[in-house]
Amino acid sequence: MDDFEKNLLQLLPNLRRYALSLSASVGDAEDLLHDCLEKAFANKSKWRGGSIKSWAMTIMTNQFRNRLRKKTNSPPTVSIDEVSIASNDAVSDPLEMDKILTAIDQLPEDNRAVLMLVVLENYSYLEISKMLNIPMGTVMSRLSRARNMIAEILDGHNIVSFRRPS
Repeated sequence: MDDFEKNLLQLLPNLRRYALSLSASVGDAEDLLHDCLEKAFANKSKWRGGSIKSWAMTIMTNQFRNRLRKKTNSPPTVSIDEVSIASNDAVSDPLEMDKILTAIDQLPEDNRAVLMLVVLENYSYLEISKMLNIPMGTVMSRLSRARNMIAEILDGHNIVSFRRPS
């Protein structure tokens, strides 16, 4: 096994978590993860160095978008029941966590994707901009909208801080 394969396989937890945050079900997330890994290994020769994590996340995002385009019914909702949100202000009350997960599920997929990349994967705005092939201002506005929507859904009383540590 070469370094490329080792590095990609080490990313499995991150890729699985991101797939779960994008997908409507655990089964869909596993399919998305499988497709992402298959495409990454098939296009190994196209990787030009740099961050393999960003490269793999970009592949997953594009795979997810392609799946959405192919579906003729309404856009999927995301169920991230099995994803844990790591935070310094961890929520101990399961009912509060359910409220947060429900709020995240209600976000439009573009806003949810940006939020998950910032909160769960700790990417910078510039990295997300390159991954999703959108301007950095769009990343910031989608993140802001996601935070505001969650705050509204939670009646303005945010339980978990969605801001990156300074």
